[in-house]
Amino acid sequence: MGILNATPDSFSDGGMFRTVADAIAQAELMVKSGVDLIDIGGESTRPGAKPISLQEELDRVLPVIEALKGCGIPLSIDTYKAETMRQALRSGVDCVNDIWALRQDDAVAAVLESKDCGIVLMHMQRDPLTMQFDPEYQDVIAEVSQFLDERAKLLIQNSISKDRIAIDPGFGFGKSLEHNINMLSHFESFTTLGYPLLAGISRKSMLGKITGKETHERMAPSVAAAIMAADRGAQIIRVHDVAETVDALKLWEALQD
Repeated sequence: MGILNATPDSFSDGGMFRTVADAIAQAELMVKSGVDLIDIGGESTRPGAKPISLQEELDRVLPVIEALKGCGIPLSIDTYKAETMRQALRSGVDCVNDIWALRQDDAVAAVLESKDCGIVLMHMQRDPLTMQFDPEYQDVIAEVSQFLDERAKLLIQNSISKDRIAIDPGFGFGKSLEHNINMLSHFESFTTLGYPLLAGISRKSMLGKITGKETHERMAPSVAAAIMAADRGAQIIRVHDVAETVDALKLWEALQD
């Protein structure tokens, strides 16, 4: 899953792809590099990020979706707003990727309007403004697993088939460095829930804390983390550096064969 941020303030590449032309160029580069899914986001959810209006988000993402819907690669919309989900799905996206796991008003109803879209449910403690203020867990693996299982079962109870659902433990979303390391070390624990697992670790602050590198210098640990996650059961790897991660995963896959 290649990250395409149509935002001015994302933690890693904010402002780089704000125009439709820039976004298309980046998407074309991802396609050439072997991306399987492009995740389009119009609102930064980095720690401390302030929410933006619905209209501002739509103005950022809909032109990009319109431009890319015929690119031959499935598209995902990274949003928690129900109306953005609706309009993105009507415009041609194939998947909804929600950091709130469809807990915002009307979000479940929005995905129910689609008969076949994929849905990624992510765990987050509190909200982007406050999530990194001393996050606490008795058992981070057990608590994140329980939350994701409950959210997925709610969708199944609403007649969404299980094979449309993927789960994301949410590295960096209400987790300390210790929590993040624990989750990656025991990532295979989440496979017991029976849903495809997404790992989103690319360039995140946990890598900076470990390596001492700035955001733009974290390609190497990001690729390493992707391989670690894949080796522990991740089936979707959400990344900024598509070409490098694809090459590393090809080697990893060859070893599995």
